[in-house]
Amino acid sequence: MSLNFTPATGALAALDLLRIEIAGAVAHIRLNRPAKRNAVNDTLIAQLHSAFVSLPEAVKAAVLTGEGDHFCAGLDLSELSERSVAEGVLHSRTWHAAMDAIQFGRVPAVAVLHGAVVGGGLELASSCHIRVAEESAYYGLPEGQRGIFVGGGGSARVPRLAGVQTMTDMMLTGRVLDAHEGERRGLSQYVVANGAGFAKGCELASKIAGNAPLSNFSVMQALPRIADLSQPDGLFVESLMAAIAQGDDAAKERVRAFLEKRAGKVGKQS
Repeated sequence: MSLNFTPATGALAALDLLRIEIAGAVAHIRLNRPAKRNAVNDTLIAQLHSAFVSLPEAVKAAVLTGEGDHFCAGLDLSELSERSVAEGVLHSRTWHAAMDAIQFGRVPAVAVLHGAVVGGGLELASSCHIRVAEESAYYGLPEGQRGIFVGGGGSARVPRLAGVQTMTDMMLTGRVLDAHEGERRGLSQYVVANGAGFAKGCELASKIAGNAPLSNFSVMQALPRIADLSQPDGLFVESLMAAIAQGDDAAKERVRAFLEKRAGKVGKQS
């Protein structure tokens, strides 16, 4: 799918480690450190946070990609300085804030993955709502071999996607998963041919942007929280969210459109 993207203006244009473009209701946010395989330093994590909390109101979905041959090779170890325990905790929390701004932000995010999706790169991908992997993508968590531990939210997010046993294996043994095994284990929802990821990501983001905003909000904000609740509590929250979503004017119009046969029925996709 081809969208007519134009460069963002204002504060978004000043984020020099990102390239941000907008086409109607879809934003394209691109990590822009290709010489470093888009490894994440303190400036980049701050800019990601700024980008996702500052998207224009007209933007309803975002596509996140990496410039060059890799999505993201994780934490930039060349800029890793010795920190006290307290400083280390605060540094980790800056990553958590950025990832939360993506997962629990205003717009759903579609990550398009290729090449290295390693360490902090996998943590970043796991904060997105939809993940499209090109066949070149591979996943790793080398922190165990580096003498460190994940600090960007990976221990909370990756096991929810692939299971504790998979993350344990990757961290203890350095196991690397290719795109297809990653999909089977839940690290992505789609695998496409090399070079086809961005078009697929734009297609999905456009569909998402066309949903009723309150429905998207419910999926992003309520669904992961319900999954963490006991079943009785989750069902109660589900009832509340269903009532809220159904009461929205946009939802009422969509139901009328379906009943009046102005909207298509669900069918098998080719």
